[in-house]
Amino acid sequence: MKIDILVAEIGSTTTVINAFSNIHTDCPKFLGQGQAPTTVLDGDVTIGLHGAIEDLKKNLSINDLIYDEMIATSSAAGGLKMTVHGLVYDMTVRAAKEAALGAGGIIHSVTGGKLRKSDLKKIKEIKPNLILIAGGVDYGERDTALYNAELIREMDINTPIVYAGNIENRDEIIEIFKDTPSKLYVTENVYPKIDQLNVEPTRKVIQEVFEEHIIHAPGMSRVREMVNGPIIPTPGAVMLAAKLLKEEIGDLVVIDVGGATTDVHSVTEGSEAVNRILISPEPVAKRTVEGDLGVYVNMKNIVQRLGLEGLSKRMKISEEEVQRLIDHHKPIPTEEIEKRFVEELTKEAVLTAIRRHAGHFRHLYGPGGKKTIAEGKDLTMTQYIIGTGGALTRLPNRIEIMKEIALNNKGDELFPKKGAEILVDNDYIMASLGVLSKRYPEAALLLMKKSLQID
Repeated sequence: MKIDILVAEIGSTTTVINAFSNIHTDCPKFLGQGQAPTTVLDGDVTIGLHGAIEDLKKNLSINDLIYDEMIATSSAAGGLKMTVHGLVYDMTVRAAKEAALGAGGIIHSVTGGKLRKSDLKKIKEIKPNLILIAGGVDYGERDTALYNAELIREMDINTPIVYAGNIENRDEIIEIFKDTPSKLYVTENVYPKIDQLNVEPTRKVIQEVFEEHIIHAPGMSRVREMVNGPIIPTPGAVMLAAKLLKEEIGDLVVIDVGGATTDVHSVTEGSEAVNRILISPEPVAKRTVEGDLGVYVNMKNIVQRLGLEGLSKRMKISEEEVQRLIDHHKPIPTEEIEKRFVEELTKEAVLTAIRRHAGHFRHLYGPGGKKTIAEGKDLTMTQYIIGTGGALTRLPNRIEIMKEIALNNKGDELFPKKGAEILVDNDYIMASLGVLSKRYPEAALLLMKKSLQID
């Protein structure tokens, strides 16, 4: 059987292969999926890729498979580990962090101001895949970014560096990293003017750096034997898909509840009324990742939030039965009671992650009376709430869980409104379509609408 394109999602534990045909027509098709354990720890990721292809062949009931292209997303080998270093936490540091997260980075350290010895020690311990240096608006403060760059150079580490700070520093930054093991990438300032974010150029560069350097990660050295197209971080691929879809259907939020984390991606400009009272700028496309909210690896964190008594009341079962579910928790629930348990965990993960992602109103009182301001991301204009990931594409009550978002607004939160339509990535292919969109945006959009059951 001949297939146009295979998209591999190389996860930390599982490698998934999605097959697509008719990519060059107006009727692209999702043919099916295969999966196998990821083999990074075996020193060769292609073993897992071959295993996933064999599983795909079995699922499609075919003996032979020929494909023209293979592209990929990856969160294996630790994903895109990053450290971010800026000037002021509420300004350049936050802008740099938004750029890194939106590109799919996993941020292990964030610093503001001049680096200290303890910061440098932490960088060495983290062994990041990429270091992002920012700081100063264009033609503003220069010294901090230059000071930090000098210290990072003296560490003599072979780590790619992205500079996205004050434009006046570019020549000095290039000189600092000349003749060092670290490859330097210089891009536009993430915070060129006060209250102005410019994160998209940095996101693009970060993904290019990831693609260029991922093949040097442990176990990934032979990946180019099979993957002959783009390789980008999996969370960054979901963001690409969300941005593409927003242009077609309108403002949206994408929620991915996984075993270890819960990611929220929003693409919306927000309302004019809120933007007028917003105290600091927010990116149009924003991603947050909650590393403590997962329904398998981090299940106990959510259980602790709810408590045994709380879960018992919600599920209308004894605390002893709840404890049994906790003690025998499986990655994929099969029994009805297990699914109900995971649904409670998923609902708590969704509501907590949205509350952390969304902004809120604050009321200030002074001599002139009461004044209302807004902080954070405004989701009130969101037209669609989309569920992807294992939990929100497979659980029986996934739609009801997402409907709870609007119902749980305490009144001062910038949540999506009750009229927002709930959609589900039924084929669980949103990340694959994000990387597919880099080469075939029209086909990716059509396949996404099919998976979401949009006419």
